[in-house]
Amino acid sequence: MKKVVKFGGSSLASAEQFAKVRDIILADAERRFVVPSAPGKRFPEDTKVTDMLYECYHMAESGQDFHRLLSEIAARYQEIIEGLSLSLSLKAEFETIEKNFNEKAGENYAASRGEYLNSIIMAAYLDFQFVDAAEVIRFTEEGDFDAELTNRILRERLETADHAVIPGFYGAYGDGRIKTFSRGGSDITGSIVARAVKADVYENWTDVSGFLIADPRIIEEPEGIDTITYRELRELSYMGASVLHEDAIFPVRREGIPINIRNTNRPDDAGTWIVESTCQKSKYVITGIAGKKGFCSVNIEKAMMNSEIGFGRKVLQAFEDSGISFEHVPSGIDTMTVFVHQDEFADKEQKVVSAIHRLADPDSVDIEADLALVAVVGRGMKSTRGTAGRIFSALAHANVNVKMIDQGSSELNIIIGVANEDFEAAIKAIYTIFVIAQL
Repeated sequence: MKKVVKFGGSSLASAEQFAKVRDIILADAERRFVVPSAPGKRFPEDTKVTDMLYECYHMAESGQDFHRLLSEIAARYQEIIEGLSLSLSLKAEFETIEKNFNEKAGENYAASRGEYLNSIIMAAYLDFQFVDAAEVIRFTEEGDFDAELTNRILRERLETADHAVIPGFYGAYGDGRIKTFSRGGSDITGSIVARAVKADVYENWTDVSGFLIADPRIIEEPEGIDTITYRELRELSYMGASVLHEDAIFPVRREGIPINIRNTNRPDDAGTWIVESTCQKSKYVITGIAGKKGFCSVNIEKAMMNSEIGFGRKVLQAFEDSGISFEHVPSGIDTMTVFVHQDEFADKEQKVVSAIHRLADPDSVDIEADLALVAVVGRGMKSTRGTAGRIFSALAHANVNVKMIDQGSSELNIIIGVANEDFEAAIKAIYTIFVIAQL
C-alpha cells in the first residue's frame, strides 16, 4: 500500500512544525512520498515565504537592492535547519537564487524556490530521496499542464524510489524554465504524484480537520463533513470553499484515489474523506454551503424568445467576444439572464450590451449589480423531497429576497442569487434549516 502525503505551509512554518510532520510520516510506513509547501506564517502577523520571494524578485526586477530581503528569507530557513539540528547548508542554493534574480529568471522561478528549499530540508530530515519537480512535472509551450507526459516521466522516476520528497507548486517547460501552478498549487502536485505512483490514498495535511459544512467566519463552529464526493467538492471549491485547490481533484479522480484531509496539529482526527462515490448517507440532507459575492446579472427580454433558434448562442457570443465567461444562465419563455463576475464585466458592460442588441435584437437589456451566489450542495438532496421549498422558506423567514435559483440536472446542487448585503444572512438561514434544526 502506498500513501502520498502533502503538507501545507502552516504545517512547515517552523522547526517545531517540521518535527510534528516527521512524527506523522514515520508513524505509518505506507507514507512514502512527501509533497511539501513553502513555509507559511509562524504567527498571525508573520509573512509567508512565498510572498517574501515575490517581493524580493520584484525588487530585483526593478533594479532595487534585494539582498537584505533575500538574507531574511535565508534566515527563515536557517532557523528551521538549526531547530532540527541538521548539518545542512543552503548557502550554494541562495547564491544560485541571487544569480538568477540578477539575471531576471522570472517570477515563476522566484515563487517556486520556497517549496524547492523546504523540500531539500525535508528530504535531509527524513533521509528520503529529493526529486526536483522541475525534472518530472511538465508544461506545454502554451503554459498548460501536460498531464500525460508528466505522468509518464514521474512514474518512471519514482518506480524505483522507496521514499521521496517532491516539491509542490511548480514544474517546468521542456527547456527547463520554471512554471508554477496557481496559488495553492502544492495540492495539485500531491494529486499528480498520487496518480503517478498509483497510491491507495492521498493525504492532504493542513491546519484544519477537514471540510466544514459552512464558512466558520459566517457560522460559529459549523459541523464537519465526514465524507464528500469529488463532484460535491468541485461544486463547493468553485464557490469558495478553500481547504483544497479545486484543480487537485482531477489527477486522482481518473484513478479513483481517495483524498483524506487531515490536521497536522490534531493528527488523531479522522478528517474528511473525498471519494468518487459512496453508499454512505450524509448526516444531513446537504453536504455543504458555499458562496461568493461580486456578481451582476444581465437580464435580456424578447417576446417569443423561446421559439427563436440560436437566440441563446447569439447572446453568449456577445460575452465571448469581450472575453467574459459566464457563471449561470437561468431562462424563461421570454427572458434570459446571464450572471457574470462584476469586476470582469464593469469596464466592458456597454460593449457587451451593444453587442447583444446587434446580434440578438432583444426588446430590452437590464443590468443588476452587487449580487452574491450561494451554492447548496449535497448528494442527499436527490433522494429528499422538498429541498428547494425548504430553502425558499428559510430565506423568506430571514427576509432575504431571492434574485435567482438554478438547480442542476444532477440534483446535486442548487444555486441561489441574492443581494451582496444578504449573503451572510442567506447562509445562516440555510444552515439553520438543514443543520441546526436536525441537531
